[in-house]
Amino acid sequence: MTDIADLGAVALAAEIAAGRISPVEAVEAALARIYDRAELNAFVTVCADEAREAARAAEAAVTRGDALGPLHGVPFSVKDLINTKGVRTTQGSKAFEHFVPDTDAVSVARAKAAGGILIGKTTTPEFGHKPEATSPVSGRTLHPTHPDRSPGASSTGSAVAVAAGMGPLSIGSDGGGSIRIPAACCGVVGLKATLGMIPHLQLPDMFGANSYVGPMARNVADATLFFEAMAGFDRMDPYGQAVLPPEKRVNDLRGLRVGWLPNGGAKVDPEVAAMTRAAVDAMAARGAEVDEIDLDFKGMEPAFLTVLRAGLSSRVGPQVAKFGNVLDNTLLVRILEGSKLSANDLSSAAYERTRFFRLLQEALARFDVIVSPVLTAPAIPISLDTAGEVEVAGNRGTIRGAWYPFTYPLNLTGHPAISMPCGKTSEGLPVGLQIMGRWYSDRTILDVARLLEEALAGSE
Repeated sequence: MTDIADLGAVALAAEIAAGRISPVEAVEAALARIYDRAELNAFVTVCADEAREAARAAEAAVTRGDALGPLHGVPFSVKDLINTKGVRTTQGSKAFEHFVPDTDAVSVARAKAAGGILIGKTTTPEFGHKPEATSPVSGRTLHPTHPDRSPGASSTGSAVAVAAGMGPLSIGSDGGGSIRIPAACCGVVGLKATLGMIPHLQLPDMFGANSYVGPMARNVADATLFFEAMAGFDRMDPYGQAVLPPEKRVNDLRGLRVGWLPNGGAKVDPEVAAMTRAAVDAMAARGAEVDEIDLDFKGMEPAFLTVLRAGLSSRVGPQVAKFGNVLDNTLLVRILEGSKLSANDLSSAAYERTRFFRLLQEALARFDVIVSPVLTAPAIPISLDTAGEVEVAGNRGTIRGAWYPFTYPLNLTGHPAISMPCGKTSEGLPVGLQIMGRWYSDRTILDVARLLEEALAGSE
């Protein structure tokens, strides 16, 4: 069972299709790992009975010789912000502790249609509002290898589950880096797709969307498999009405135009700077054309915070009168901050969003991809107070500006970005590299990430 739990999704799906591993064995291996590593607290809800029933049905389909989907019999989990039919979706909040949706989110429905088996819901801070791995419903989630460090947020449990072998795949969501940050902290792969590429219809404002759902996996091939299962426009998504432009596919790094963004306006830990630079050098050694660029990602923090706080205030504020005594204190502070914002404040943030979109578009006219660290430093100490000022990589400031300035601007602009591992520090902490691209170039950045993953593996 241990060996099965450690298989990636591509390998596991192939073994199941060949009849060498049964879906029942795959699900039991994932469940066993969940229970064996219960101290990590990666799951809010484990739907063991439902998963076992689905596994038996999947095994019968293999026995009959039915046509099998690309994820047939492969266990997957879902962040607890994302709706799952018949399985409670708490949002990490006591206000929704017993809420059971009657429909699946589009991403979940598509994963199931591809043959995947839902094994449970993974932990998240309340409404995904903070970069700390705690919630009133589930308590604290621990890093899979370094219990004194943060596993990142807010797709916390998804990253921990994938890293620890609790199923090879998880669906996360990303409202400011919430897939990419925990992926980098835990040493897994996470993709924030182009706005609209994977529908996220739960959002109350589909036109001003800055939150995305996407795949989390242990390697790029698995993330690509999961992306292909979930991707595709939906008529209810206003950003899903486009006719896609031709997509550049990359089979070789030679001639690839790479913009290298080493700091984005922030200070970067020396080990992180060295490892991410080494990854870019590996691209150059294989023929990529690399030029360093300077874009002020960190400077987008005020606009991002305005959008975040206004959204939390309008969406969650009405719950305060009824549930205020059980809501996270930091959430109540964000709601109060949002209530003080004006229409002019929100419009100004929208103008900044537009300005930065245009800036990125100009840069991406020169480059096929832009590459940066995901974080300025590896996983921060779990004891760090993320609500106040922090010191990261010698820079004192807010947790967003000091630790993850590279992520949240892309939530505002809609551009796709992937976080992939590119090494470990002297303490054994994973370091993540971010590859971002043009709208609808999701497969391009997946191709580039796969080629770089192969290059880095070959240099070990």
